[in-house]
Amino acid sequence: MKEIRKSARRLKRVLSLLDERARRIVAGAEALELGYGGISAVSDATGLCRAAITRGIRELAAPAARDVGGIRQAGGGRKRLEARDPDLPAALERLVEPLARGDPDSPLRWTVKSTRRLARELARQGHPVGHVKISYLLGEMQYSLQGNRKTEEGKQHPDRNAQFEHINAEVTRALAEDVPVISVDTKKKEVLGNYANGGREWRPAKQPRRVQGHDFHPPEEPRALLYGVYDLGRNRGFVNVGTDHDTGAFAVASVHGWWRHEGRRLYRRTRRILITADGGGSNGYRLRQWKVELQRFADATGLEVGVCHFPPGTSKWNKIEHRLFSFIASNWRGQPLRDYDTVVNLISRTTSAKGLTVRCRLDRRNYATGRKVTDEEMRRVQLIAGEFHGEWNYTIRPCQRN
Repeated sequence: MKEIRKSARRLKRVLSLLDERARRIVAGAEALELGYGGISAVSDATGLCRAAITRGIRELAAPAARDVGGIRQAGGGRKRLEARDPDLPAALERLVEPLARGDPDSPLRWTVKSTRRLARELARQGHPVGHVKISYLLGEMQYSLQGNRKTEEGKQHPDRNAQFEHINAEVTRALAEDVPVISVDTKKKEVLGNYANGGREWRPAKQPRRVQGHDFHPPEEPRALLYGVYDLGRNRGFVNVGTDHDTGAFAVASVHGWWRHEGRRLYRRTRRILITADGGGSNGYRLRQWKVELQRFADATGLEVGVCHFPPGTSKWNKIEHRLFSFIASNWRGQPLRDYDTVVNLISRTTSAKGLTVRCRLDRRNYATGRKVTDEEMRRVQLIAGEFHGEWNYTIRPCQRN
């Protein structure tokens, strides 16, 4: 691909200075240099038709054909289709982008706009054209094949950006003071079994892994629940693999597991931690159990726990998504997640070019759902709401310091 781009730049600089015969010979030589697919690549880069490039190749191969003929007078040759039908580009654009071109009643508005379908509709409207020419015209009009991009986040909170700035300021301050900052979240449940896993891996030719031919998962099929803790200051990950339910108790148990296995060793002198979390799920800002369990964690460790929640609908901005979970998904691509040992081993061996290391443990404890937190339990939570959006930003202090 890099060689083709370099070839296109060379041809654009040279061809405009040459006559017709020299253009096709130079284009033919460049196509030969590129090898397989060279004719198509040169045709796309220069706009010369494949027949002209092929003729240039023949002239290079047959010395007897190298005469001064084959050069038409200025203005000779078949005229471009756009010259013979100047209304064609506008008619094409009305079909491709009907609303933008003021044509809400376009016959192809609600259909897949393949080049062949566009060609048929244009011919019906009196603009006969082939589907290959449609592709060239769309390229000249700066159109390309596009997928969907997930950027719309629905209705945004008016203080969305202000909360981002607040989180950034709190994280920056904490890191400067060597206070541990952890980003937490739950990854989607993974069904265990001999099922296909997205992605590909290097294996001996024609020896793919054999997996189930369907993706139907019976309700009794075991599932792995991944709760991740990412240490922003140390670039280290901790994943608690649960076997039961994603509850507030499970979320805080995961944080406690990180502190027991990683945090207290790395941050011996700290008396505080800062957690950045999504606005919903098992660590949501409205979830009472999350706060009650954080109080128990604070009491058990003597740590003051600061929490900053991302605004609703902005979970993809959480650092753990693209600094931990993305690398885990890349590491186990193409590998069937047959059992819990496979999941734990694949996660534990996840690394990145920037030095990411991950520790993983299996949590077989049960976490009951539907537990109601009473008002009395909430009153015992030593929660101090922040001045800015106290529901998103708060601190939970231990009742007694150890």
